[in-house]
Amino acid sequence: MTIDRERLAALAAEPHCHGGRYRNLEPVPRRGLGDFLRWQLAPGRRFPKGKRYTLLRPDVHLLIDPPAAPQLTWLGHASFLFQYRGLNVLTDPVLSDRASPFRLVGPRRFTPPALTVADMPPIHLVLVSHNHYDHLDEATVRQLHRRFGDNLRFCIPIGLRRWFEKCGIQNLVELDWWQSTPLDSKNEAFCLPAQHFSGRTATDTNTSLWCSWLLDMDGFRFYFGGDTGYGRIFQVIGELFAPIDLALLPIGAYDPRWFMAPVHVAPEEAVRIHQDIGASQSIAMHWGTFALTDEPMDEPPRRLRMALERQGISELEFRVMQHGEVWSPE
Repeated sequence: MTIDRERLAALAAEPHCHGGRYRNLEPVPRRGLGDFLRWQLAPGRRFPKGKRYTLLRPDVHLLIDPPAAPQLTWLGHASFLFQYRGLNVLTDPVLSDRASPFRLVGPRRFTPPALTVADMPPIHLVLVSHNHYDHLDEATVRQLHRRFGDNLRFCIPIGLRRWFEKCGIQNLVELDWWQSTPLDSKNEAFCLPAQHFSGRTATDTNTSLWCSWLLDMDGFRFYFGGDTGYGRIFQVIGELFAPIDLALLPIGAYDPRWFMAPVHVAPEEAVRIHQDIGASQSIAMHWGTFALTDEPMDEPPRRLRMALERQGISELEFRVMQHGEVWSPE
């Protein structure tokens, strides 16, 4: 599975930062405060009811001594523990009660995280897709750093270094789209595009990048889709990296479509990404933990099943895990 390095270099040279602000590779509608208020104040709009799902308790011994095959544990939302050949990886770890800068205001977690930092095996790598509060949680990041120290490396998109350094974290791999770095002699991390945006305040919109990640682990390819709308970029990722052995793809936070479509895929589009990138196995994420948008919290898996049936794809090929489930490919 060779990689076209010359094409990667050419893609990396294409500009996507203008005036200190990053842009998506494809033009997408810009949504401002007026659009947000139009959504929030729409006549008859009712925020979906929160739903607490059954939480499975992972066998901590299985996490400490995982099998030789890849092993995945869903902590909730976009947070997973991925384990393979001695490497323990977290994706967008958010373990707090709210995806918010405030303790009492903001999207509330309905199903607790499947693991605390104290429960985790030694974590070697964290993949961060962008800086929205449901993907980058300061309390969790600080807890991880306190427990694992400089043995823990954070892979971050460009523009986030200063934020992490303010948390006292120096072991950082900061990459732009299409760039990569070796993790050791057998593993390489690639920062790849997504179609989204960034920002934690009213003034820092798109001053840092958003991304997806691919780990090439001695021939096994693991893809973390982050947070994204649908675009041609996934066909390009497939052309460069297919086949991908295991992909984590978002399926929730998509309604209303007039507002969310540019930045959040619906389940039908997640299936297209699965096909575009040549994924042998995909896992659904970004649903069932926080009520962020207008669709019922339990709707995304139902729509995913219908989309898979229409495309003639087995539900085993694009799985929906339970909170706290520990799973290995057959």
